[in-house]
Amino acid sequence: MKMMKVRMVYKMVNWEVVIWTCITIAVLLGIGALILLFISAKNIKKRTAELKEVHVELKPGMKIMFCGGIYGKIVSVREDQVEVDVAKNTVITISRYSIQNIL
Repeated sequence: MKMMKVRMVYKMVNWEVVIWTCITIAVLLGIGALILLFISAKNIKKRTAELKEVHVELKPGMKIMFCGGIYGKIVSVREDQVEVDVAKNTVITISRYSIQNIL
């Protein structure tokens, strides 16, 4: 059996192409990150404004849901605290900033 000679041809890597490809990918990722940052900041600002409005409108007798998913009725409102009736003869004191929704 006759052995065939296999000749390997090594090509030089064109580093200029590799570098420009890396730069292009980095720029595209950076643009994507800026877009996500802008959208997130806009949504956070909107949600913060909604919550600020909720916290200002608190009055006794309102039905609320706070962050833990617990529902209750406001008994009294102090500066930073709210007393909430969550069950018959059960009143708890919570931070007004833990209120998530007014029902």
